[in-house]
Amino acid sequence: MKKSLYLLLAVVMIISFTLSACGPAKLGTEENPILWVFVPSREGEEVTTAAEGVADMLHEKTGLYFKTFVATDYTAAIEAECSDPPKAHMGSLATFALITAADRGCAEPALVASRRGSTSYTGQIIASADSGITTLADIKGKTFCATEPSSTSGWIIPSVMLRAAGLDLETDITVTYAGGHDAAVLGVYNGDCDAGASFVDARTLIEGDYPDVMEKVNVVEVSIPIPNDGVQFANSFDPEMKQQIVAALLEIAGTEEGKAALNAAYQWDGLEAHGNEFYDPFRQLLDAAGISAADLE
Repeated sequence: MKKSLYLLLAVVMIISFTLSACGPAKLGTEENPILWVFVPSREGEEVTTAAEGVADMLHEKTGLYFKTFVATDYTAAIEAECSDPPKAHMGSLATFALITAADRGCAEPALVASRRGSTSYTGQIIASADSGITTLADIKGKTFCATEPSSTSGWIIPSVMLRAAGLDLETDITVTYAGGHDAAVLGVYNGDCDAGASFVDARTLIEGDYPDVMEKVNVVEVSIPIPNDGVQFANSFDPEMKQQIVAALLEIAGTEEGKAALNAAYQWDGLEAHGNEFYDPFRQLLDAAGISAADLE
């Protein structure tokens, strides 16, 4: 009887160990890294390389493993955080994309980036110097290089500015989505589009390869201040692990090496801890303009 009982216990233990071995590894391990999604603000390869550098520094601080990737577009980045289970545990989404994800209950902002000491930025509408465009009204009948439909400075806010100037976006301009901000500037520089939109001043992204971009591409108008992007976490993310990562990122952002890595990834020069409420004033502005997160669904 005892022999049978011992045999039964042994079988139960073997099954238990087998099931345990087959289960998913703990999040943050080499076998199951934390997935961090970025949006294609410029050439994907450049963002990928720089993001990996930040992830490596984060691993050194926390011992956690991270895998970064650049989504094909802004909408794909939103869906990565909003899928169930999430295909991205962390995100560095553009402003409107993160507001969309947050309003859908998929993501919670934790850190806001600073650039040149500010947690907000501006967008710009640009035009080819030989296009004859000097005002927004002059863009009527022209071609326009935006970045992505859900890019805050690359289309959302410029579209509001163009409507305010009396343009019908369906009939008065022909919009092409270039992808990144550098691609939109390059599209105007090359003459693929008469005008376009980007963040201020994305012309510097291509200035190394095209030194005369500042002369060939003019700024027509600058937008209202837009709250910066930053770092968000999926709502289901472990709170203690989130706190550990946030603390490590703030520590990294306080070092010269860390600032260089963050700048290379997303032109960030610092990080500040802010939650969802940071974006409420901008939400109110979007609501007043008749734009909401639901427009992307």
